[in-house]
Amino acid sequence: MPRILVVDDEPLISMLVENWLGELGCEVVGPARTVADGLALADGQLDGAILDVNLAGGTCYLLANALRSRGVPLAFATGDGGLDEGEGFEDPILLPKPFDFENVKETLEALLEQSRKVRLTS
Repeated sequence: MPRILVVDDEPLISMLVENWLGELGCEVVGPARTVADGLALADGQLDGAILDVNLAGGTCYLLANALRSRGVPLAFATGDGGLDEGEGFEDPILLPKPFDFENVKETLEALLEQSRKVRLTS
């Protein structure tokens, strides 16, 4: 069962994503509401992470970099269409807001494909 970390500071949004990921056969890690909570949950084996770019006035980039250094595939959830180019995430997986089931499913498939590639090269 794939383990996916969900980090979003909006409880209703994270509950929606959690439910959909559960329907898609995933174990949800979290949800985390802050970068610190996400870092605490990131110590275990993860197959991917969905990170809200904007978290309570801050951003998810510190957590994203920590996950990237561990080889965890990432998807960035954003309502404004993109990422800060200065953060160094080239060709990111983006999950546009507002969420819908098909976008979450496609994002999950992309994360799991990257996870398979990481395992093959490890």
